[in-house]
Amino acid sequence: MALPKQTPHREMVRKFKVLGWTGPVSGGRHAFMKRGTLKVHIPNPHGPDIHVSLLGEILRQAGISHDDWNTA
Repeated sequence: MALPKQTPHREMVRKFKVLGWTGPVSGGRHAFMKRGTLKVHIPNPHGPDIHVSLLGEILRQAGISHDDWNTA
């Protein structure tokens, strides 16, 4: 299943939490989500929604499949 073209920041954080991540935690220039020892930086909440290419890269770094993301 494909990712949506854009995702609101709030929706991205909600889905990460559903998938067992904690955060967002402040970490310098960007916040990050955390699960165990793994940290994934996320964009700041201001500005437009998160584009599909950036979301895809974040999910790749987090090890989250598109199917798991879409069902969260």
